[in-house]
Amino acid sequence: MEPLTTSLQHVFGFNTFRTGQAAALTALEQGKDTLAILPTGAGKTLIYQLYGYRHPGCVLVISPLLSLMNDQVDRMRINGFRRSAAITSLTSYAERQEILRHLGDYQFLFLSPEMLAQPQMLAQIQRLQLSLLVIDEAHCIVQWGPDFRPEYLLLGAIRTKLQQPLTLMLTATAGETTRQEIAKQLRTRPEIVSESVNRPNIFLDVENVADELEKQARLKRLINQLQRPGVVYFSSKQQATDTALWLHQETGIRAAAYHAGLASEDRFKIQQQFMMGQLDVICATSAFGMGIDKNNVRYVIHYHLPADLESYAQEIGRAGRDGKPSVAILLYAPGDEQLPLALGQSNRPDDETIQRYYARPQQFSEDDPVIQLLAFYRQHGISQVAVTQMFTGRERERNRALAQMMAYARENHCLRERWLAAFDEQSPEHVATCCSPGNTPLDLSALGLIRQQSAVTVAPEREDWVVRLRRLF
Repeated sequence: MEPLTTSLQHVFGFNTFRTGQAAALTALEQGKDTLAILPTGAGKTLIYQLYGYRHPGCVLVISPLLSLMNDQVDRMRINGFRRSAAITSLTSYAERQEILRHLGDYQFLFLSPEMLAQPQMLAQIQRLQLSLLVIDEAHCIVQWGPDFRPEYLLLGAIRTKLQQPLTLMLTATAGETTRQEIAKQLRTRPEIVSESVNRPNIFLDVENVADELEKQARLKRLINQLQRPGVVYFSSKQQATDTALWLHQETGIRAAAYHAGLASEDRFKIQQQFMMGQLDVICATSAFGMGIDKNNVRYVIHYHLPADLESYAQEIGRAGRDGKPSVAILLYAPGDEQLPLALGQSNRPDDETIQRYYARPQQFSEDDPVIQLLAFYRQHGISQVAVTQMFTGRERERNRALAQMMAYARENHCLRERWLAAFDEQSPEHVATCCSPGNTPLDLSALGLIRQQSAVTVAPEREDWVVRLRRLF
């Protein structure tokens, strides 16, 4: 078989690999399951594309987001991988039947965990010759189970039913605990290929504000000052929507909200408008980001406190993918930790509910999301004791992760050192372009991130018509 670099040249026209790509491919070529922890923008998709080019059979990619799957299929077809397809809930009946009729002809197939877990679909996949199983965004196995998208916790059993094919797990962030849990859930002992999560070009900033009003005012000032485009993350879909509208009305900025509550078509349109430079800022929940390959995002602001540093690292990684100076800003008000605590408990059944449900399941309505969750586990043969232990362990891990996030928000010295320590990494020596903790003012001019003429931004609806005509002509 031709050398890896020769295949790289043939398929992509590149002469050298990016950091981590060659090591992951080498491990796969040696028949080793591989967990590749490579930073955002490192070209993780190239790994399984090149492996699929070099080996017969189908590469099955398990991906969490519909928009991400469709985007990847489109890109792969453009790159010459014409035998690529995705089956999602948006795939029409006719198209799905056409794909299933020719399933054995596809080189790359994308499915969600929920789609793969369906017995009829799994039976079809079991008949395929799989060259590689890919778990994209593998950290979701830990961050989302057991109380959100529990199908992720079935992937280990499904992998066994597929005769344990060679498996590639991809993520941008995974500390030691997450690595161990991914390996445990997928029933493997993978080769670890890991690169630093550190992105020196992203300046880290925590800003302490007194309350919600001050936080809102600070956000408006930052949006007016900072170079564009940018992303503002929220934990609330409603607040993301309201803030996008408010920013547009107050500043005239081209802003839009992106979250799971929007129709798929609307999410796709907003994503494309952002990619094409037709929007200045996206007000988003964590639903936005995975697979977004826009290299000139200058800032990421977190309006709400993330639940853990791994999520935070994933989301700030959207900034500065072109290598130019960028900034990640966390706005923190006292008590902000209550929201991630409440969200963590929202789908968590207490021990008494678990016990009563398992004793008399027919007495419960499955309209309740918590009961739907328990029904899922009961249908898959998971005992009451195991379910109780699973949720107890998940709550303990959530509290540990939130404590790490709070330590970062309250750090008075070096934010980067605190952040990298969570990933068992040594921080480089602190310099002026590293960070500004909560007790240090943010100097955007020193970072070269102030937008020119930001002071004269006026909302269109408040602009004098004479001034507006002069500006237009």
